[in-house]
Amino acid sequence: LAAATETAPDSEQRRETSQQLAGARAMGKIRPVMVKGHERALTMIKYNREGDLLFSCSKDHVPSLWYSDNGERIGTYHGHCGTVWCLDINFDSTKLLTGSADNMCKLWEVSTGECLHSWKHTAPVRCVGFAMGDGQFLSVLDNIMGNVPTVFVWDLELNNLANHPDCPTVTILGHTSKVTRALWGPLNEKIFSVSDDTTLRVWNPKTGEQEAIVEVHTKKITDMQFSSDQTLFVTSCTDQFVRLFKTKTLELLHQFNAERPLNSAAISPLPHCPYFIAGGGQDAMSVTTTAAKQGKFETIFFDYAFGDELGCIAGHFGPVNTLAFAPHGRSYTSGGEDGYIRIHHFPDDYFEAFEKKVNEAYGRDHKK
Repeated sequence: LAAATETAPDSEQRRETSQQLAGARAMGKIRPVMVKGHERALTMIKYNREGDLLFSCSKDHVPSLWYSDNGERIGTYHGHCGTVWCLDINFDSTKLLTGSADNMCKLWEVSTGECLHSWKHTAPVRCVGFAMGDGQFLSVLDNIMGNVPTVFVWDLELNNLANHPDCPTVTILGHTSKVTRALWGPLNEKIFSVSDDTTLRVWNPKTGEQEAIVEVHTKKITDMQFSSDQTLFVTSCTDQFVRLFKTKTLELLHQFNAERPLNSAAISPLPHCPYFIAGGGQDAMSVTTTAAKQGKFETIFFDYAFGDELGCIAGHFGPVNTLAFAPHGRSYTSGGEDGYIRIHHFPDDYFEAFEKKVNEAYGRDHKK
């Protein structure tokens, strides 16, 4: 990968690159499956490890489960009485963890929809995540109602939930504003968190000590996602930049100006498709006064090997709130402020495009 570069194409270049992917020919092949199952804005979508199931949550209080191939709804999880901000699925797709504005973190049986356990917090739960091995999980506390932004680490005994302790084993403090995302690092050795205070911080999950801090953006950081092997991660921000980092060293590899506030970003799991996507758009409060084209509600594709912006895929008529690549890399899903989930399956051209670009760069015949 090249050293950190900034790509800010002018409007003419942007039109040309947009035509490459989002033009009539390409868009004719990428036909989304539109899913309308939520009554309010999406807050998070996530695939299970195999990629055959898709979980979603929104401001309508009811997390949902779908088949990722055709968007058919399998079931819902009833029990929260506030916006569900976050969710996570364990390794074998048997348990679901959700966090909500009703100050509750809940554990669900995926197959039946039964709520197995609830952990009461003193403020809304902004993020949750299973540790590798399902022996622990983390939750993030919002900094409202007199609380400070906090990351909690909890032990998890799935076979002994009736006698489960309801107190965290580690409390992590340090961020000065709302923590928007916290993720377990490789082998549970670290916890990575990003915040409205513009910083990325790395913590020791056993002691709660801060091991690193980097100011990675200039405004509120809205999302952070790892690559499938956790060697890279991407961040999105309302400063309109999406940035790619090395997990081990926190080295900035690439940054792109998307020319719109960003709410989410995700990395392709396929090594022969070195892309990541980002989405957002004009603030939701101003959407009713803005046309979809002016609001910039498209999902943008970036090539981080060549440092190019590839183009964009439109469809939502409000800001894109959440993005996720399928683990097999053959599709991605977006969730918007408009309440729609859009599942996009890539055509064959998508998987051949990078190899073709490499061959052209080296003057080789692609057909050979």
